[in-house]
Amino acid sequence: MGVFVIVAYKPRRGQEQVLRSLIDKHLRVLAEQGLVSDRPAYVMQAAEGTLVEVFEWRSAEAVGAAHGNPAVLALWAEFAEVCDYVPLASLPESHTMFAEFTALA
Repeated sequence: MGVFVIVAYKPRRGQEQVLRSLIDKHLRVLAEQGLVSDRPAYVMQAAEGTLVEVFEWRSAEAVGAAHGNPAVLALWAEFAEVCDYVPLASLPESHTMFAEFTALA
C-alpha cells in the first residue's frame, strides 16, 4: 500500500529556481529507482514562497529503501544546498480550515 507524503521546502535566498528544478528532477529519480507510485505529484507554493510537494511512495519499504539509495541520497544532498525542510504546520495556510496554495506547473 502506498504512503502519501507532503513536504515543504523553504528556498534559500536566490535559490527558488534551482529548487524548482530539483523538485522536477525529484520524482523522475524516485520513479527511476522504483520508489514511487504512478500517481501524479503536485507542487504548490505558499504565500511566503515555500514550495510544497505532495507525492506517493510505492510503500513503507520504499521509503526506507530511499534512505540507502545512492541516487536519491545524492539528489537530497542537492536539496540541502538550496533549501530548508520546514514543517507543514509552520505555514500560515495550514492554520485554516481549507489550506490554499498556488498551483505550480
